[in-house]
Amino acid sequence: MKLVHYTHRGISAVAFVLMLAWGALFYFTIINEVMDETDDALANTRAQLVKMTLQHPEQITHNACALHSYTIRPLTYLEGMNYEDRFYDSLRYIEIENEYEPVRVMSSSFKAPDGNFYEMKIMQSTLERDDMVEAILICLAILFVVVWLCVALGTRLVLNRVFRPLNRLLHWLDNVLPGKPVPELENDTQIHEFNRLNEAALSMTKRSEKAYVEQKEFIENAAHELQTPLAVIRGKLELLADSEELNEEQLQYIDQLFGQLNRVVHLNKSLLLLSRINNGQFTESAPIELNRMLHNSVQMMQDIYDEKSVSVVWDEAGICIINMDESLARVLFDNLIKNAFVYTPQGGTIQLTIRPDEVRISNSGEEPLDEDRIFTRFYHKNSKNKESNGLGLSIVKSVAELYGISLTYSYQMGMHVFVLNNVN
Repeated sequence: MKLVHYTHRGISAVAFVLMLAWGALFYFTIINEVMDETDDALANTRAQLVKMTLQHPEQITHNACALHSYTIRPLTYLEGMNYEDRFYDSLRYIEIENEYEPVRVMSSSFKAPDGNFYEMKIMQSTLERDDMVEAILICLAILFVVVWLCVALGTRLVLNRVFRPLNRLLHWLDNVLPGKPVPELENDTQIHEFNRLNEAALSMTKRSEKAYVEQKEFIENAAHELQTPLAVIRGKLELLADSEELNEEQLQYIDQLFGQLNRVVHLNKSLLLLSRINNGQFTESAPIELNRMLHNSVQMMQDIYDEKSVSVVWDEAGICIINMDESLARVLFDNLIKNAFVYTPQGGTIQLTIRPDEVRISNSGEEPLDEDRIFTRFYHKNSKNKESNGLGLSIVKSVAELYGISLTYSYQMGMHVFVLNNVN
């Protein structure tokens, strides 16, 4: 989720809760005021009626009209002394309309001049009050929706403007690639934190670029410098091996030294190749038919690993043509084919599927590889394998990225599967 969306959602949620709480408080405050006004009106009516009743007790005992009504009944002395005034909501039956309507009732008592106590119930219709409450509720709901939408929209516009420098910085970081010059960062802003973030990102990128260049130069220089002493060592070993004074055990030691030396030479050539690829020294491209190249590579590997009795299954559904440097194409697919033969168990199977825009190389295997590390340098699933220096798949990945080819690995039904997409 984007930061602006996360922040906007949080602010909108807080605003919604606060406005809902404010709306509820406002609504119940208004209702309370309306109820107080109704109760005050009933209290005033009660005072007037008690006064009239005390002045003319024989004339007023009961009254009923559309909006108001009251009743008076006698109380015992004990009831009158313990009587408490109260307000409550009730219903009153209207005979003319043959229905009940809501009323607010005040129940009170008073003492007549003759010393007797009377109960007076005054009822006032609340239809007008309920209509007013309903109107207030509707208006409040409309106001709530409009205000919340305005707050949410306004907050979104403000956040988009505030986070614009961050979006420009992220876009700039996407364009920063190893081995390429660091692009200019044009991200002026008045926000202090974003200015500091711009400076930190620019400084970090320049340091990373410097370290990347130094690493490439070191690998390339080291590989070049190692070529001469490795050649000298090979020559001395060959001269030593030709000596007639060596016994069989010494010759075995020399053979082991040759094996290790070959690994070092191969490693040196691989590092030098990676350096050349990263430096962009392969610029020539030509159409290459991968079907023929893969057949030649498989034939060569079958001759080398004939003792493993590996069976190769072909599935060709068209001709696959790719535009790239021919030497890099051989490096790419020879490494993949060699990797399949090396890691296929005795009597295993290799499947090659060729489509006009896809190449799939699968080989049988006992357990999956680490998908997150398989293309990293010097990764070994089996450290005892003397034929691997841990750079083959890393070189394959570098070549694929150089030409925009998607390279993925998966383990499916006991098979290691390497898939190259967009190869044309």
